[in-house]
Amino acid sequence: MWKTALLLAMALALPTVQVPSTRTPVDKSYRKMLQGVELFKREHALAPQATLRFRLLQRQPGTDMTGIQLKLVGDTTSMAVPVAADNSFTLDYQEQLWREDAAVLANRKTLSMTWRADVRSPGVPEGMRRLGDLRLECLVGMQAGLVSNNAHLFAWLDEFLRSPDKVCSDPNGNYLFFTERPLFAITLQAGARRASLPFHALYAGNPPPAEMPYCDCQVMLDSSYFAPVWDRSWPDDTLLAFEYMDDPPPASGAAPQDRNAALASLGPPQLSIHFDSGREAWLYQSAPPIRLDPAADGRPRLGEHVLLFAPDGSTLKARQRAP
Repeated sequence: MWKTALLLAMALALPTVQVPSTRTPVDKSYRKMLQGVELFKREHALAPQATLRFRLLQRQPGTDMTGIQLKLVGDTTSMAVPVAADNSFTLDYQEQLWREDAAVLANRKTLSMTWRADVRSPGVPEGMRRLGDLRLECLVGMQAGLVSNNAHLFAWLDEFLRSPDKVCSDPNGNYLFFTERPLFAITLQAGARRASLPFHALYAGNPPPAEMPYCDCQVMLDSSYFAPVWDRSWPDDTLLAFEYMDDPPPASGAAPQDRNAALASLGPPQLSIHFDSGREAWLYQSAPPIRLDPAADGRPRLGEHVLLFAPDGSTLKARQRAP
């Protein structure tokens, strides 16, 4: 017993030595990002004419996204990576950096930015995205390890989050995409087929406020969406058409003049989301008159009435979606 006590006392008396780490768990791996590039080449049939770039997006408030410098840092060597004006870049294979398992580092705090793959096919109209491009973005992004949700919060999803096939082929994969401007609605178009995405596909599914610091959408909530990359009933050439919050409202479609009028005529919404801009979106849901089979993702089919309010409470937009 006395030996155990002596050893414990000696251990407590020893100074603590801090070993510096060359990288944090959320630094991007050069190897993994190049594996994403290789996956892009293997799955190029999803977007045969597309090109791949990686892109940096703002995640935390106050992050300066101008003049970002990027470099690859290995054990014995480093190399600068050119960054375009839109904060996009490409990566090429460098033997020494690959062998040293280099980190991809920016001159910004690691969690101040969101990293994404950016796959673009030529000929896609402005204000639209091609679904095959987004499918490839999801696969590349997952393979490259670009999603940086907090490990302790999502530990139970760790295996799921690490698998591109699982994430990008499952309705619950929930890989986030982003637009340049705040969203109000998304319509899928494939030939004569049209469908509006449900409210839960926008705004990162409305995560609880306590989870926002751990979401890649932290300051881009109103620009985030889930594309149905998993739903193969929509072909790769399907186009996503975006309606933005600041687009002019359609001439038709009556809506309450303000929040108070909406409360008086419709009652409290089933769901409301307040954005950093001061805008607010309200969702009203209604069951169809006859029972319908669940949607492709297993959710019940419900009618939707969505209202968008300005910071002063006036109504900016309204839309309806059939079950």
